[in-house]
Amino acid sequence: MDGMDTRVSLIRQRVEHVREALHRHGFEALLVPSADPHLSEYLPERWQGREWLSGFTGSMGTLIVGTRQAALFADSRYWVQAERELAGSGIDLVRIASGTAPAHVEWLATHVPRGATVAVDGQVLGLASAQALKAALDAAGVALRTDLDLLDEVWPDRPGLPAERVYEHAPPQATLTRADKLALVRDAMKRHGATHHFVSTVDDIAWLFNLRGADVTYNPVFLAHALVEAGRVRLFVGEGKVDATLAARLADDGVELVAYGAAAGALAALPGDAVLLIDPKRVTWAFRQQVAVRCVEAINPSTLLKSRKSEADARHIRAAMIEDGAAMCEFYARFEAALADAGRGEPITEITVDEWLTEARARRPGFVGLSFPTIAAYNANGAMPHYRALPGSEATIEGDGLLLIDSGAQYLGGTTDITRVWPIGQISDAQRRDVTLVLKGTIALSRTRFPRGTPSPMVDAIARAPLWAEGLDYGHGTGHGVGYFLNVHEGPQSISKAQPTPEMAMEAGMITSIEPGLYRDGQWGVRIENLVLNVPWVGPEGTAFGEFLEFETLTLCPIDTRSLDRSLLRADELAWLNAYHATVRERLAPRLAGAALDWLMHRTEAI
Repeated sequence: MDGMDTRVSLIRQRVEHVREALHRHGFEALLVPSADPHLSEYLPERWQGREWLSGFTGSMGTLIVGTRQAALFADSRYWVQAERELAGSGIDLVRIASGTAPAHVEWLATHVPRGATVAVDGQVLGLASAQALKAALDAAGVALRTDLDLLDEVWPDRPGLPAERVYEHAPPQATLTRADKLALVRDAMKRHGATHHFVSTVDDIAWLFNLRGADVTYNPVFLAHALVEAGRVRLFVGEGKVDATLAARLADDGVELVAYGAAAGALAALPGDAVLLIDPKRVTWAFRQQVAVRCVEAINPSTLLKSRKSEADARHIRAAMIEDGAAMCEFYARFEAALADAGRGEPITEITVDEWLTEARARRPGFVGLSFPTIAAYNANGAMPHYRALPGSEATIEGDGLLLIDSGAQYLGGTTDITRVWPIGQISDAQRRDVTLVLKGTIALSRTRFPRGTPSPMVDAIARAPLWAEGLDYGHGTGHGVGYFLNVHEGPQSISKAQPTPEMAMEAGMITSIEPGLYRDGQWGVRIENLVLNVPWVGPEGTAFGEFLEFETLTLCPIDTRSLDRSLLRADELAWLNAYHATVRERLAPRLAGAALDWLMHRTEAI
C-alpha cells in the first residue's frame, strides 16, 4: 500500500471511530470547527482536530461528520487543495463563498433529521457562531449538545497543552507600558458601564500585557485568558510558563497569575452586582455559559487599541521593513544566480525557495521567526492561494512559468507579509497581462485617499476594478489587518467583500495588506502584496470636508518589471511604480553590499 492509500485509509478509520462515538451517545452529527478556546486562526496541535480527522491542511475550514455523510466546508482559496487532500476519504467538499459563510449551519439544518442531536465542543465554538447555530437548529427541530469533547474519545494520542515559556516584549519596541494599556482598557470599560472584562483572544492578551510566547506556530503568542476589573487583573496561564522574575514585574503592575484552567470558575464566581464586558465574536459559548451576571456585548477594547499603531510603533515597523527588504534582496540575488547556473548543481525546488528565504531573514537583526508558512508556488501550484510545498510533492523550478512567493517574518519591531511574482524562463503574453492587471489593482488602492472612518470593506472594489473591467476576479479578500510583532492577520479592519460593521472603520495607524490576485486553475497564479499604513492626509481644501487618510506603503522590495505588459499601464501608474522603486532603492541600498546590492540596483531601474 503506497503512502496516499495509507493516509486515506487512516482518515477513513478516524471518521469511522467518530461515527461509533456518535452511535454510543445517540448523536446524529459532530461539528468540528477550526478553532481553539481562544478562537485563534492558527491553532496549537491539541485543537487541530479538523485536520487530524479529515486530512485537509488548510488554515480555515469546517468539518461535519454525520452517521451517514461527512462534509468539509471551505472557500475558494482552498478548493483545489481540498479536492486533492480529501480524495478517497469519503468526505465531501462543500464549496462556500467565503470563510465566514454559514453554509455548514444551513447544511446541518437541512441534512439532520428532526428530533436528532448535533454535538460540538462548546469550548471551541464562538459565542456569536453558537447563537446562530442554535437558532437554526431550534427552527429545524434539532437539538444541540455543547458539553462534550468527542475528540478526546477518538484521538488516542491527542497532544497536550503547549508548555513554551512566556517572555516580555520590552522597550524600545514596546512603546507603551502595561499600566498604560490597562488604564486605556479600564477607561473603555467605564464607558460601557462594565465592572469586569473577560479577554480570551491570545493576541489581545499578548498586546495588553506586553508579553509574547511560542504556543502557536508563526504567532508570538501564548495560551491565556484575562479578567480585568477596576482594582485587580487576573491572568490565567499555564503553570511554569512565567518565570519568577517576570511574575514579579507583572505583580508590580497589579497582574495576578492564576492557573490556566481556573478561568471558567472565575467567571462563574463573579459577584451578583458585576457587569461583564465580553466580545461575542471573541469568546466561546462554553465561557458564556458560566456567566450568571449581566453582560455587555461589545468589541474588545484591546482589539481596537492594538489596531492603531502609534508613530513610535510605526518607526520600529519601518525599520523592520528595511531589514525584511534587505533579506529579500539577498535571497533573490542568490536565487537568480542559481537559476542562471541551473543544471550544474542541485535542482532548485519550491522548498529550496522556502529554505533560502528563511536563511536570509534569520540573518537580519531583530528576527524572531516566520509570520506564516512560506508559499513558494510555481506555475499551476500558484493557482492555489494557500498552497504549501511539502517534501516529495514540491515542484522543481525549471523551464518557463511564473513563480509566486508569499512570505513574511516576525521581528521584535514588526510583522511583515509580502507577495511577489517572478518570471522563470520565457513567460507568455497572457501571463504578462494577468500580472499587469493585478499590479494595476495594487496601485489603484495604494493611491487611494478616503475619509477617516470609512468602513474598510468599502475600498475593496478599488483594487478589483481593473480586473472587473476585464470580467475577472479573485475569491479572497483584498486586505487584512497586521499586528505589531503579533498575528499576521488581525482585525478589526478587513478590505474585503465582508458586510461592513462599525468597528471596521479605517483609522490612522492601522496596518493593512493590499493583495489583489488572479488565479488560473491548473495554469498559474498571480498576487502582488504590500503592507500599508493609514496616515493623515490634508488636501488643498484642508479639513472642510472632514479628516482624510491615505496609505503609506511600508513593504520594501522590487516588483519585477519583466513580467509587465507596459502597454496596459497608464503614465500615472508607471510614475507610481518608478517612485516606489526609487524609495525601495533609497532605503535598502545602505543595508546591502555585493551581489544583493547589484540585484537591487538592477531591479529598481526606472521604466
